[in-house]
Amino acid sequence: MRFTLADVAREAGVSPATADRVLNNRSGVRPRTREIVIETARRLGYIAEAGGRFAGVRETEVVRLDFILPEGTNTFIKMLHRQIETQAQARPDLDVRITTIEGFSPDRLAKSLSELPRAARGVGVIALDHPTVREALRSLAADDVKVVTIASDILHVPRVAYIGIDNRAAGRLAGHVMSRFMGARRAGKVALFAGSLSYRGHEEREMGFRHMLAEEHSHLEIVELREMLDDRERAYSEAAALLDRHPDLAGIYNIGAGNPGIARALKERGRERSVVFVGHEVTEGTKSLLLDGTMDAVIDQNPRVEAREALNVLSRAVRGQAGDYHPPRLQIVFKENIPEI
Repeated sequence: MRFTLADVAREAGVSPATADRVLNNRSGVRPRTREIVIETARRLGYIAEAGGRFAGVRETEVVRLDFILPEGTNTFIKMLHRQIETQAQARPDLDVRITTIEGFSPDRLAKSLSELPRAARGVGVIALDHPTVREALRSLAADDVKVVTIASDILHVPRVAYIGIDNRAAGRLAGHVMSRFMGARRAGKVALFAGSLSYRGHEEREMGFRHMLAEEHSHLEIVELREMLDDRERAYSEAAALLDRHPDLAGIYNIGAGNPGIARALKERGRERSVVFVGHEVTEGTKSLLLDGTMDAVIDQNPRVEAREALNVLSRAVRGQAGDYHPPRLQIVFKENIPEI
């Protein structure tokens, strides 16, 4: 008989929410309550006591963590990759491996997850929201591998945590900033660019942006949405064609990567000052575009914080330790407040 979280909660005499907090190593539960829930879960076979893939981690044991990240020209992903590597080097308690794959193939991602070596005790992934990926993550969790999603979440899988910003709020913020730059009563056409809407994070940003315009800025009209697969050359060609089709375009919101390609198309047509351009992630490229006025605002999530939290949350979860999660702060960056990176 397979027991559920509700069974564990009932047998332990706690609420399902409390049982969930304990079994996912979240804070806010009294030590004695935590002991009762864990003991009950082991007794019912909900978690392995000794015969599962991991029978426990010794305090001095080096824990292996694996990260699967998209490859390509996305500068934010490269920064995240570098931060994970750098911070892992300062953690002698961790053995961290990073695998890069083609970023928009759910089957390739699911295959990489299913082929993780048995030594892997935790995995961090920028997840595509797709059935094959969900099943691969469920299989890992059932085998006692701890999972965190990074930057873009995926629902209905037993992950330990989502490490990233509220992407829906980020989209709403982009809509607000776009309208303020264009003027409260100025009607205009706006276009959206996305890396891939198979990333839940990109889909949520689009939804937030659309809802903000519908609720408070109905004078702005969204004329097109283009997916660029985070490719700069494709971003350039799509933006160039867009500007030719809509010579009166007033604004561009880029949900994902490819900002240099869009900027190149704007500059070639002399539109870098007349089109309001809002995008994501502070990089060397977006810093230059803010400074020369091509980009008006950048919405940032800090890859250093995301790398730190992913390592901390995974290592604590594997060791069965409680701890707080400190999410990255959603930050709007203009020419005047560019941070160090």
